[in-house]
Amino acid sequence: MKSVPRKPQQLKILGDAIRQHRELAGLTQEKLAEKADLHPVYIGKIERGEQWISLHALLRVAKAVGVKASDLIIEL
Repeated sequence: MKSVPRKPQQLKILGDAIRQHRELAGLTQEKLAEKADLHPVYIGKIERGEQWISLHALLRVAKAVGVKASDLIIEL
């Protein structure tokens, strides 16, 4: 199976969506990380578009900010 190339703009779009929903939920990166049981550095890297998020982590982030995972990836 051929892997799909990961484009930097997709990382940025996803990170921006997560940041937007986090801010709408009134959470800091640290509070989001705590609610999603993830490391704050991981959240920061994702929001800056430096790292892809795993599906499992994406589901936890979505739950923590009170949206569906599809709301976070709709622009991809």
